[in-house]
Amino acid sequence: MVDMEQIKACLAAIAPEPGNLIRGLQAIQTGEGYVSDEAIKAASDYFKVPVAEVEGVLSFYAQFKRVKPGRFTIAVCDGTACHIKGSPLIMEWLSDALKIRPGETDAQGNFSIEKVSCLGCCSLAPVMAVNGTVYGKLDRKKVVSILKEYQNK
Repeated sequence: MVDMEQIKACLAAIAPEPGNLIRGLQAIQTGEGYVSDEAIKAASDYFKVPVAEVEGVLSFYAQFKRVKPGRFTIAVCDGTACHIKGSPLIMEWLSDALKIRPGETDAQGNFSIEKVSCLGCCSLAPVMAVNGTVYGKLDRKKVVSILKEYQNK
């Protein structure tokens, strides 16, 4: 459920000028974890810009999430070193195990998967991070073990 009071509080700290739209969307995402349809409308009203402009900003910048993330966000590195060392397989294993694709959240709201350009741990390739905790030198057995660890939390 969307907390409109929190969205309003996020926006209240920012001057209601169209040039502050990106800052406002960042504040909403920091507070809510993503930018909901209700937040788009609130930002449109607050900054006095069309909804289409807000949606344009959201679609242009990859940092913004439009789907509520799960309790655990799994970021799979797809930088050159990780890609060569098997990140597409890691993504496939995760997708099969969780029954979701990158950019989606499972039905229980526990897991989200996203593909990222680089996690900056090339010497540990292939790498993934769960809520910022990095796991490297992955193979199928390690991926399954990590998933089980988080499924039991």
